[in-house]
Amino acid sequence: MAKQATSPRRKWVTPKTVPYIFILPAVLLFIVFTLYPVISSLILSFQTSSGGVSSFAGLDNYRRLFNDPLFYRALSNTFIILIIQVPIMLTLAVILAVLMNSVLLKAKSFFRIAFFMPAITALVAYAIVFRMILDQNYGFVNYFISFVGIDPVPWLNDPFWAKVALIAAVTWRWTGYNMVIFLAGLQNISKDLYEAASIDGAGKIRQFFSITLPQLRPIFLFTFVLSTIGTLQLFDEPFILTQGGPNNSTLTISLYLYRAGFQNFDFNYASAIAYVLVIIIATLSWLQFKVAGDRDD
Repeated sequence: MAKQATSPRRKWVTPKTVPYIFILPAVLLFIVFTLYPVISSLILSFQTSSGGVSSFAGLDNYRRLFNDPLFYRALSNTFIILIIQVPIMLTLAVILAVLMNSVLLKAKSFFRIAFFMPAITALVAYAIVFRMILDQNYGFVNYFISFVGIDPVPWLNDPFWAKVALIAAVTWRWTGYNMVIFLAGLQNISKDLYEAASIDGAGKIRQFFSITLPQLRPIFLFTFVLSTIGTLQLFDEPFILTQGGPNNSTLTISLYLYRAGFQNFDFNYASAIAYVLVIIIATLSWLQFKVAGDRDD
């Protein structure tokens, strides 16, 4: 008897489709938890809500934002912290990286781990510790400086000192992180360059400015961009240390966004703040890559 012809089954799992099947869960998670919220918040920024009903408002939220003095206060605070804190942090990171890379240093692993430890400390935990040690009445810092006859400093209760405390906290946490990045860059610099410079009579300081710093230019760009993005998104430290005070002196853009969205429940306005922040970050990052890229070329 002739065998009955059977229709071939369509195979979904083939050598060509297997890679797409493996990445499908990641793609679905990206769409649900990243792409959809981004698009949804963009739509929210062009809407207003009243009584649980949303309606199209055009650019009203953005007009309100650019006429909001508190937004400009948060923007100026963030840029003050950025301009002061990032150069200090990266300078310390380079100095520490050079010291950690020195052949004269003993127990290198211990010191590298010690300086990197703050980077893996929980944000909330270390901010609470800083709040305790900087307390005006019972903090360790004021207790220590009282021995040299200095009056207690209102670290968290004065607009100027609150910024200083915030900059110190952020610098403490991220200096070691950037130090490790610079250390990796230092270890990739050819020793032949230093040997040739020594033969020509260049001292250690001259070698540092003529060889080390130019060779680390891509690392400087990388760390500066990351630090800029991180500072513009600064939230945990001002939220825990000062709640944006005193008198909004440590209010950052991200903290202002949080207030608008999760304290005032004005998610439409908060979405507008978020997208203005995205534009600022993208513009600064592009400028940094443009300037450094032209120099590298």
